[in-house]
Amino acid sequence: MTKKKSAENQATEESGASAAVDAPPVAAEAVKPKDLTTLKIEKSCSRGFGPWLAKQNLSVAITSYQSGRLYLVGSEPNGRVSFYERIFERAMGVVGNHQRIFLGGLFQLWRFENVLRKGQLANKMYDRCYVPRNAQTIGDLDIHELGIRKDGRVVFVNTKYSCLAELDPVHSFKAVWKPPFISKLAPEDRCHLNGLAMKDGLPKYVTAVCKSDTVDGWRDRRRDGGVVVDVDTDEIVCEGLSMPHSPRWHNGKLWVLNAGTGQLGWVDFETKRFVPHAFCPGFLRGLSMHGDVAAIGLSKPRNKRFEGLELDNELTKRDADPWCGVQFVSLTTGDVLQWVRFEGDLNEVFDVCFLPGVRNPMLVGLKTTDVRELITFESAIPGTEPSV
Repeated sequence: MTKKKSAENQATEESGASAAVDAPPVAAEAVKPKDLTTLKIEKSCSRGFGPWLAKQNLSVAITSYQSGRLYLVGSEPNGRVSFYERIFERAMGVVGNHQRIFLGGLFQLWRFENVLRKGQLANKMYDRCYVPRNAQTIGDLDIHELGIRKDGRVVFVNTKYSCLAELDPVHSFKAVWKPPFISKLAPEDRCHLNGLAMKDGLPKYVTAVCKSDTVDGWRDRRRDGGVVVDVDTDEIVCEGLSMPHSPRWHNGKLWVLNAGTGQLGWVDFETKRFVPHAFCPGFLRGLSMHGDVAAIGLSKPRNKRFEGLELDNELTKRDADPWCGVQFVSLTTGDVLQWVRFEGDLNEVFDVCFLPGVRNPMLVGLKTTDVRELITFESAIPGTEPSV
């Protein structure tokens, strides 16, 4: 199709002048950032999911950086499933418990605290009310998974600099460990370090897409270059993986998501190989375990970055379309017990975290009057203790 010429270009061509020399430079049209508040997202879940959560005395935190969503999913007193939604730009790794939640974002690491006392309810239905108490600015580190040390400090995967890091009162971060195959700390995402397994309140294992020590080198090793590394010994305890994510130590085993194949499995330390346990139809990322159940995040594969992986063949063989959501899988049988599914403008889940002992949580957002008006306090002045 012939493009319509501007009057200026027509005059230039008729006079025989060189358009390449005389025409003014054309400014690139500015790309407007997506308004995350306008996304259309449909949520559904398996029948009986609400009563199942209530029986397990659990709720679940789910993040999606693509949509900037943090969901707290619980069960209402009437048995219905509650999806409490807040927007945090590029919501990534999430870790928490009945009292505290940490969340990694675009350039900040957030800390939320539950302000309800024992027996209190917010709005007559929420048994936890998490309030943003700190957002430390760390810069765009492509922060991935998080862990809470036994002393309460947070440790996180600094993917851009290929290391584990902690918060620092002065600087963007304090590096505390790097893989032995990484020669220097540079903002180059060399191996795509992404997952963190805590053991006894300390960082123990990490996942990386490969052992590359060059800028963005991991993209050429997605199919079988993945490794799991022991943080204490620097030993590679599992290799030959396809884009591994979310290692977790649970019930005496090291579990991991072999994302490029769609498999949840565990590490055989003697052979340094991955032992498949269950297949889920999607790119797997985000894993949390409680008792005999694993909550697994599923995403729809993106073009180019995820092409050519075994997951494509497996989906074709099973005549299945990829999911976006969370599947709750038995660690005994590998069966899917419950599920949550997202449709519409949400195609990728990043992280999942069980909140044991929490039935129906809520979280105060930044663009509501609640964040200004919800004031709680402790007092060391005799006779001024806050009432329950």
